[in-house]
Amino acid sequence: MEVRILSPAPMPKIIHQDENIIVVDKPINLSVHKGLVIHERTLADFLIEEFPEIGNVGDDPTLRPGIVHRLDRETSGVIVIARNQKYFDHLKNLFKKREMEKTYLALVFGKLKEKQGKIEGEMGRSRRDFRKQALVRGKVGVRKERYSLTYYKVLDESGDYSLLEVFPKTGRTHQIRVHLHSIGHPIVGDKKYIFKEHKKIETPRMFLHAKSLSFIGPDGKYYFFESNPSEEFKTYLK
Repeated sequence: MEVRILSPAPMPKIIHQDENIIVVDKPINLSVHKGLVIHERTLADFLIEEFPEIGNVGDDPTLRPGIVHRLDRETSGVIVIARNQKYFDHLKNLFKKREMEKTYLALVFGKLKEKQGKIEGEMGRSRRDFRKQALVRGKVGVRKERYSLTYYKVLDESGDYSLLEVFPKTGRTHQIRVHLHSIGHPIVGDKKYIFKEHKKIETPRMFLHAKSLSFIGPDGKYYFFESNPSEEFKTYLK
């Protein structure tokens, strides 16, 4: 198996911390935790050094200390981490019940016919290519299929590009990337879910950003956190 060798990972920025949660603005090119082919420094490594108490929090604290949800390595933006088991269980339940509100920005190829809508269907690991996830469509088959749902809204259009606001209601692996690709509008800079005609277009990053996250805590308190896109993201949009 090929081992991924990468440049040193960038440092994450802490947006908020209290006795129950840590909220991080994750930069691109930083994996959330280690895996079979991920051996560079990760967000989990950074967190365990700064907040050692999370080493006992979660379903698998050795690998994912306090980590309730993930962002892809190439995706930037807001991610929340629990500092104790009570909040971990609460946040996990919110994700399960689809009561965690998440908003993403995505720059995609093409102009969408429907300016707002939803994408849904069964998702899982592709039977054609085990390295990819896929949405069940026609002859496209998957393993361990699970329901997925994403809403979207077009914010702006220019040339052959559209800027979308995206609201995933389920949390499947690569969900937004797969869903937008499935309707013919892959994310600019995505190297995995892309069409042949877009492969030669050079971009500095994948243009998917977790803009905001909000939820109700176990004590009834409302939490809202937001991350502005990087200057690189905004410069490319201009």
